[in-house]
Amino acid sequence: MSLRRLWAPAATALLVLAALLLGTVPSANAATTATPNFKAPFACGQKWTYSHHSAEVRRALDFVRADGGTTNGSPVLASAAGTATRHYQASGAGNYIKIDHGGGWQTYYFHLGAFSVASGAYVSQGQQIGTTGNTGNSFGAHIHYEQLYNGVGQNIRINGSALAYPGSYHQYYLTSDNGCGTSKYWVDTFANATGYAQPNTNDPQGVLNAGTNYVYCKVWGQEIRGANGTYNHWWLKTDLDTTYAGKNGRGAYVSAYYLSRWGNDEARDNNGRVIPNC
Repeated sequence: MSLRRLWAPAATALLVLAALLLGTVPSANAATTATPNFKAPFACGQKWTYSHHSAEVRRALDFVRADGGTTNGSPVLASAAGTATRHYQASGAGNYIKIDHGGGWQTYYFHLGAFSVASGAYVSQGQQIGTTGNTGNSFGAHIHYEQLYNGVGQNIRINGSALAYPGSYHQYYLTSDNGCGTSKYWVDTFANATGYAQPNTNDPQGVLNAGTNYVYCKVWGQEIRGANGTYNHWWLKTDLDTTYAGKNGRGAYVSAYYLSRWGNDEARDNNGRVIPNC
């Protein structure tokens, strides 16, 4: 082995060490303040309604099921990964879990019927941390859910989108994609495609560039028709390459019209597999 090969890595290491000592290179342990991509605190595919009232601490929302399932005993899921700690407050929160996500971010889950993880355990996004209950100062089973930054309650965002703060249930609803899995299907698209918040052409979020892209699943929606008569009603859930200001490029919908290899009302990946429904 030559002396040059021995010298190069040693010199690089010395330069990095000097930069760290001078403060010109960020430490690998530097905290990040990036907002986690929070997901709903309940299971994949379930539909819940939510409300807020003036007596709630910080900026909490209360969730109850609205899909025919039973709220009491339903799994409560971590909306992002982090370290979970168990707590009890007889006069207020009852059984509750706090998850520290790092970078100053925490989430709280009140009134649990039971805990599903040990205190101090690291949990992944979508992992069950407890069951919905009615413990503490509560007047019916529900999930009291909060997002905090540096100890201050924040307006709740799920998948990057802000939720409303209605004064009663059954005005707004949220369907969960938490724990739905992360299978990806690779497809070729023939042109840049605008992505939307829903499978229609309202509320554009950004652009998916032409080329080979991954998608997660498909839903039926507004027809997109080309000048040559080709059309498609399927929309593909994906993450966009470019996001418009103030919009969320994750989990947006792009028309399957833009697929290079398939025809009218088809939604297959590059291997010919039918992309599953969301």
